Amino acid sequence: MVYKRRVVLVDSNDQEIGTEELLAAHQGEGKLHRAISVVLYRKTNESRIEVLLQKRGRVKPLWPLYWSNTVCTHPYPDEDYLECAVRRLKEEMGIKIARSQLQVAYRFSYQVPFNDKLAEHELDTVIVGKIQNLKLKIQNDNSKFKINFNPDPSEVAEAKWMGWNELGREMETNGKEYTPWFRMIFQNGVMKETLNV
Repeated sequence: MVYKRRVVLVDSNDQEIGTEELLAAHQGEGKLHRAISVVLYRKTNESRIEVLLQKRGRVKPLWPLYWSNTVCTHPYPDEDYLECAVRRLKEEMGIKIARSQLQVAYRFSYQVPFNDKLAEHELDTVIVGKIQNLKLKIQNDNSKFKINFNPDPSEVAEAKWMGWNELGREMETNGKEYTPWFRMIFQNGVMKETLNV
């Protein structure tokens, strides 16, 4: 199973201090480890900014069936952040994207319990990418974008484009349906500046 993977343990300055099996790193209060969160966005014909969201798969050990950013994952040891983003966009969402289309926006750390046994404790690098011509294959998307993508159903239950302002209203009324890290990303002023919203 995919959860036999190892994550990179780090200090607060993102200096590697070892590795740990994925689930073990999330037990108890969690051990601080490296993560990335990718946010893909597009500008519509009406100049509206939309972000690509995913509903996490049912078998995820933490926050299954919660809405989140486009991709969130853990880099392999010796894998840089953008390389990891390109890899996981392809594996998880079926999206082929060039490294040059992505940029690191910022980094933050957080610690959030999921239940009394598991928690997230991550140093999360947020990566953004503007992408046009992408049409969802797994739900009705009436836009006229040309390139289809096909998420891995074991990783992703649903995917959808959502306008930034609509997402703000949704976070206010249904915030508990979203992962805690994505709520933090959404509320960070760097994202608004990066997406120019």
